[in-house]
Amino acid sequence: MNYPLLSRPVRLCSRPWLARAYTSRKESARECLEKAAAPFEVFDRNAKRMQRNRAASRASDSREVDYLKDEVAARLSDRLLDIKRRYHTVVEIGAGCGHLAKAVDDDMMDRLIMCDMANTALERDSATDYAVAVERRIVDEEAPVFEPESLDAVVSSLSMHWVNDLPGMLIQIRKALVPDGVFIGAMFGGDSLFELRTSLQLADIERDGGIAARVSPLTDTRDVGSLLNRAGLTLSTIDVDSILVNYPSMLHLVSDINAMGEGNAVVQRLPFIKRDTLLAASAIYKEMYGNEDGTIPATFQVIYMIGWKPDPSQPKPLARGSGQVSLGEMFNADSHKL
Repeated sequence: MNYPLLSRPVRLCSRPWLARAYTSRKESARECLEKAAAPFEVFDRNAKRMQRNRAASRASDSREVDYLKDEVAARLSDRLLDIKRRYHTVVEIGAGCGHLAKAVDDDMMDRLIMCDMANTALERDSATDYAVAVERRIVDEEAPVFEPESLDAVVSSLSMHWVNDLPGMLIQIRKALVPDGVFIGAMFGGDSLFELRTSLQLADIERDGGIAARVSPLTDTRDVGSLLNRAGLTLSTIDVDSILVNYPSMLHLVSDINAMGEGNAVVQRLPFIKRDTLLAASAIYKEMYGNEDGTIPATFQVIYMIGWKPDPSQPKPLARGSGQVSLGEMFNADSHKL
């Protein structure tokens, strides 16, 4: 769309009010264009930083709920171990309290750079001795600025689901990787906590006549491959895992989520939930999904992804039509054997 009036130079003449009007119109249009180019803000990053710091400040309670992030970090380290390389330095985006540092050893790497925007969470276990050398940096996951082609490997464990601009983050990571460098990530998928989501929605409909933003939106598994390709990462590998955790009640689940620093941080979230709505959701949860022993299950879907920065040494598919054996002949041969 063209703005012919805005492209004209404004001359200060005998009508200064007209010059001020043109100038203000030009500035307002520029602000609108800048907002349109910026990523849509779904999550309140400042609120998420405060949630993580507040949760980590209660160190004893925070350590009691490390079970989920420790488990995912251990499974992520297994995928890093599957790559038959030894890295001098690995950068972790959204390191939190050091869950991956507890899972890796000196056979994988020499040094781990832990990056997180929440300083209290980053320093919670600063006195712990790990198997690898650890360096801590205050870095926002949405703007992981590193020198171009300076990193051999970048990992991220359970922090990407709070990033507003996932393509922009992955593009910055791809630029920071050396050719044939690898990115390995783990994030919560869209089916995580579907039991809690359904129970809260039904309780909101029953008590308030509508649905509120109680649980943050999550990325669908089918979109992850597109995100990696859009960022310029190749040879992508995606797999999905589900972790089932049983809790005494829904209230215990919500308490653990808050102690993890994973409370709702959607911009349009409501400041609180009414007590009767919460109790109704707890009753619905137990009725619909409860176990025979009185506990309730909570499903955490975790999406693991691996992407590589392009390099000429990487294997490439053969040109179309270069095959020497017909698939039809192979199927016919197999059918005759049967």
